[in-house]
Amino acid sequence: MTLKRWTMKPVKAVGLGAALLATVAASAQQPQPQMRASAPQPAQRTPDAAAAASLLPATKALYDGYIAAGKMPGIVGAFGLGELPTVFVSAGKISLDPGAAAAGPDSLWRVYSMTKPITGMAAMLLVEDGKLSLDDPLSKYFPAFAKMRVLTSPDTSLETRAAAKPITIRELMTHTSGIGYQINAKGPLLKEYERLGLVPATVNAQIEAQARRTRPASLTAFAERVAQAPLVAEPGTTWHYSMGLDVLAAVVEKASGMSFERFVQTRLLDPLKMNSTYWQVPQRDVGRFATNYAFVEEKLTPLDPAARSPWLQPPSFPYGGAGLVSSARDYDRFLHMLQNYGMLEGTRVMKEQTARLAMSNLMPAGVFFDNDGQQRGFGAGGVVYLNDDPNGASKGSYGWAGAAGTLALVDPAKRFRSTIMVNYFPAEKWPLGKETYAAIRRDAARLHGGQW
Repeated sequence: MTLKRWTMKPVKAVGLGAALLATVAASAQQPQPQMRASAPQPAQRTPDAAAAASLLPATKALYDGYIAAGKMPGIVGAFGLGELPTVFVSAGKISLDPGAAAAGPDSLWRVYSMTKPITGMAAMLLVEDGKLSLDDPLSKYFPAFAKMRVLTSPDTSLETRAAAKPITIRELMTHTSGIGYQINAKGPLLKEYERLGLVPATVNAQIEAQARRTRPASLTAFAERVAQAPLVAEPGTTWHYSMGLDVLAAVVEKASGMSFERFVQTRLLDPLKMNSTYWQVPQRDVGRFATNYAFVEEKLTPLDPAARSPWLQPPSFPYGGAGLVSSARDYDRFLHMLQNYGMLEGTRVMKEQTARLAMSNLMPAGVFFDNDGQQRGFGAGGVVYLNDDPNGASKGSYGWAGAAGTLALVDPAKRFRSTIMVNYFPAEKWPLGKETYAAIRRDAARLHGGQW
């Protein structure tokens, strides 16, 4: 299967490119803190490392080769088929520091935009509850969105015209609302986003300190600030990667009557036993938290050392588009639930029809997501394959990727799921998805029935 990279520019994750590069250069000159691994998490029934190497030798060899070539400090893949035990393939360590813990199923990684599918599913639970409708106007929850304006020349001017129609929840969820994103904005619009503090992401301590000077301090305030910014396109007319899922988190908060963080915890993380998924990494777990790196002149340079990461502190608010840290084991559980259309280990988290709807193409009629020349759909925070992919992904496959290299895909038709965890910028540095799925196919070909 292939899960190609989309329109993300992670080095500009908060739109402060010059500051980021300066931070990377400065970090390279500083001694990095050493960490010791925290206590191991309770074991679950999964094949051990030796068994994984024998089951998926091509995948294990690929990952070992990445580490030997210095392409990344560490990598973990989680691969599941039906109800068979998940196979974890790991290589390397969570940082280049001496004494760093080995990368493994319970290592913690910044999943950035892989937060979006979780936010999307949270909103779909409210659809299931009858508290939210996909075709509700966004202004029902935030009146400031009632009369939006659209840029006439998004890359060069802030001149606007009145929007022809209101934004709906469906459009918010599928990046068709016309709302933009700082990571792909240019010129005057980028400056306007920075002026308004529309920076819903964490990169490192230096950039976080700068972002907090203008960033709103709550989800409600953030959504109302987004309403002050012009749209880049008419609602419902085009796919444009956006802050829509961050605004959707604010809608979840309003519609549910509880904080977004609490809603996600009680309706998704707790029922799925995702015990290593956080908006803020507890201090006790810093020993299994990976350092995030950036490539500077082909050299891996610490960008966000785990021991002094701002992810150890409370965020300004829980970023619905890029805020979570998770483990390969935890994210596999989320995908496993989706693979089973809402059920995991006898616990029903969402109704089957809700899960099917969430992983279907929810975009307005006639609008598509162009993924390297392939027309895709978009569901609740993730891409949807509209046809069988020649490289293996079935029609109906669903997933997304993160700015620091993480990847996730679930193929309900084949009852297959995969999670890849790494942490470095830019995510596009290496073709992890393409190479991993090629290795998986080689491994499957040698196994009886193509299964493990």
